[in-house]
Amino acid sequence: MNQQMFCFQCEQTAGCSGCTGAQGVCGKSAKTANLQDELTGALIGLAKSCGNNPHTNKTTEIIIEGLFTTITNVNFHDQVLEEMIQKVHEEKARIVPNCSSCAEPCGNTSDYNMKELWEANEDIRSLKSLILFGIRGMAAYAYHAWVLGYSDEEVNEFFYQALSIIGNEWEQEDLIPMVLEVGKINLKCMELLDRANTETFGTPVPTKVTKEVEKGPFIIITGHDLYDLKLLLEQTKDKGINVYTHGEMLPAHAYPLLKQYPHLKGNFGTAWQNQQKEFDNVPAPILYTTNCLMPVKESYADRVFTTEVVAYPEMVHIGAEKDFTPVIKKALELGGYSENKTFTGINGGSELMTGFGHGTVLGVADQVIDAVKAGEISHFFLVGGCDGARVGRNYYTDFVKQTPEDSIILTLACGKYRFNDLDLGTIKGLPRIMDMGQCNDAYSAIKVAIALAEAFECSVNELPLSMVLSWYEQKAVCILLTLLHLGIQNIYLGPTLPAFLSENVTKFLVEQYHISPISTPEEDLKKILNK
Repeated sequence: MNQQMFCFQCEQTAGCSGCTGAQGVCGKSAKTANLQDELTGALIGLAKSCGNNPHTNKTTEIIIEGLFTTITNVNFHDQVLEEMIQKVHEEKARIVPNCSSCAEPCGNTSDYNMKELWEANEDIRSLKSLILFGIRGMAAYAYHAWVLGYSDEEVNEFFYQALSIIGNEWEQEDLIPMVLEVGKINLKCMELLDRANTETFGTPVPTKVTKEVEKGPFIIITGHDLYDLKLLLEQTKDKGINVYTHGEMLPAHAYPLLKQYPHLKGNFGTAWQNQQKEFDNVPAPILYTTNCLMPVKESYADRVFTTEVVAYPEMVHIGAEKDFTPVIKKALELGGYSENKTFTGINGGSELMTGFGHGTVLGVADQVIDAVKAGEISHFFLVGGCDGARVGRNYYTDFVKQTPEDSIILTLACGKYRFNDLDLGTIKGLPRIMDMGQCNDAYSAIKVAIALAEAFECSVNELPLSMVLSWYEQKAVCILLTLLHLGIQNIYLGPTLPAFLSENVTKFLVEQYHISPISTPEEDLKKILNK
């Protein structure tokens, strides 16, 4: 009997309602989806077993890794998922060794059956899904900080609390505050990762990045994990191999420690959803460090390598020892291009700018504030988020093109690839498009918004600042919840509102926070600028 799945955690979900057949739109099979549900249920059981029993750093690491593993486009490997489930069960057996042999089991520490969530009252399901998908996104940020040796006790403990809530009976009025609590804790988690990255790699500086690939052997590295990039750069130095970033790894070029490696050359390709076309027959290996992995095509399957929580059947996985020798050998074997080759972004540009984190922008805050007071900057637009393949995402390109010439575009995450190769000029020496970094660098945007509000002695909602966001997966969910926790209103969200939001929850968010689904660039700009 063929397995059936239920999954509606990402924007591309079938029919804007949920993937329910033998395979999801993302490419994962029903078996893989069900294993991810089984893993989630096991994590809930583990979290509940720690309610009255002490846990260790190992327990927390397993929970963070397990949640990260279930994010969209991270893990397509059933065997790895089964091993992760076994690891969770072994940890639970260590914490509550007598539960498995109990003559009268209470069920409190049992694995949670996710069907109970998917088949629950739609409002309860919607609110619990916001919590679940939010902590999945937050787990990715906590994982990256953990790798660099940074953690936060409040963040760690919240994973246990949130998982336990999902597995218990809670009323709607009790769940709403917990949804906002996810946003509150995620703000702390993003701050933690920001500190981990800047204290490890330095404060990002504005950097121009070429899209030209030089002749000779090279490696493409994609994902989000800067530490993996650091290790790869160290292992490839003096070997005649150049390294190019892809997707969310682009902001790495702005970190001083990483900039010291002369063979970190430029950026290859655009956003994650174009990889099957852009990696087709490319003469170089691709190293995946986090999510954004799509089903691998035969034309480049022999050159795909994974590491960390990313896994795909039959692809070579680089384990905890972080020996990238197989990747290096493949790069030398393939040899790269025979001559320099210039690529462009989706708008034809061949250079990108990055490195405008809060450290940089706040460093010229006086200049920005003076320009606003002088009428030289009329508005700030934060346009960014997760990119995707759904028809209509050209909205974000068209929106940016139509913004007033005296406005500034702040951007982050892979949604920027819709317009980051445009040359929109400068204002008072500042580029009109400022790339603030990866999705977790929403923290930078928040820091800048709060600083501007303080400077003008008003609330963030009173600033000439508008947020036009694209969402795709769970990290976008936790960022949205952080914005709601901060009371930020008038957010334009697209290309569709999340399928897991019930009609009542959607109505609540629209009325309480004035979240608007995107319509057309012309209509939305008119609404924004006429306020």
